[in-house]
Amino acid sequence: MRLAAFLADGHAHVGLVDPDGHTITALDMPRAEAAYGVLPLIAALAEGRPLPATTERRFKVKEVQLDAPLPRPRRNLWCVGRNYHAHAKELSASVFKDNDANPASWPIVFTKVPECVVGPHDAVHVPSEVSEQIDYEAELAVVIGKGGKNIPRAAALAHVFGYTIVNDVTARDVQMRHQQWDMGKSFDTFCPMGPWIVTADELDGTKTRVRCWVNGELRQDGPTENMIFDIPTLIETVSRGITLYPGDVIATGTPAGVGMGLQPPRYLRAGDVVRIEVDGLGAIENRFV
Repeated sequence: MRLAAFLADGHAHVGLVDPDGHTITALDMPRAEAAYGVLPLIAALAEGRPLPATTERRFKVKEVQLDAPLPRPRRNLWCVGRNYHAHAKELSASVFKDNDANPASWPIVFTKVPECVVGPHDAVHVPSEVSEQIDYEAELAVVIGKGGKNIPRAAALAHVFGYTIVNDVTARDVQMRHQQWDMGKSFDTFCPMGPWIVTADELDGTKTRVRCWVNGELRQDGPTENMIFDIPTLIETVSRGITLYPGDVIATGTPAGVGMGLQPPRYLRAGDVVRIEVDGLGAIENRFV
């Protein structure tokens, strides 16, 4: 099942995307709930309530404005740094130089504020007055379906509702300047998300592929099997002493090939276009302005 949030006829809607990805059938939801995208549906299913009925309204995907499937996350997004071996190596002298030399010790976890989330084709604003080192990070994101605390690794995948794509856009100079990551990760529009959520019964996030192009040039290409900490381990780690709720998002880290890791570094500028694809999920594409 693919669930999308979108704007049509001046209103927010949530719908089921056809398997071919070309058509969306709207669900019967109050407008106030639809403004939160898929989040009310995840919460309802977690409580044992069924999905709303489908309506007779069908839209062509290319004729609507796709929104982030979770346009108003209930709280900060959980994010993981240094989670692919090659990426850990490419930034070992910069972002990760003060971290444990053994990347397999503990995951690095930080957050992005929910207000930075934008849609899968929305513009990303370059804060040139604040940063000169804007970078991209293509990531598979896990959406929690069943909440819990101290979730054991062996049971973790049962808590996954589905998956989506995020671009963990980062101001590298701000990230380094403050010696913590939340500020450099949380500028307005710094988390494009989408194009929809694919439920866990249709996509195995532990065995897919993340790719990223900048202006048509392939920069990142990594299978999720290459993660240092796999998805069950990330869920176990984030839920240690912390309750996860339906709709929580965990961005699972980025493969090698970020702009900061290139020689010389190649940061994003206004006019650049970043496209991210995850096999079995779809693609997002955002212009930086």
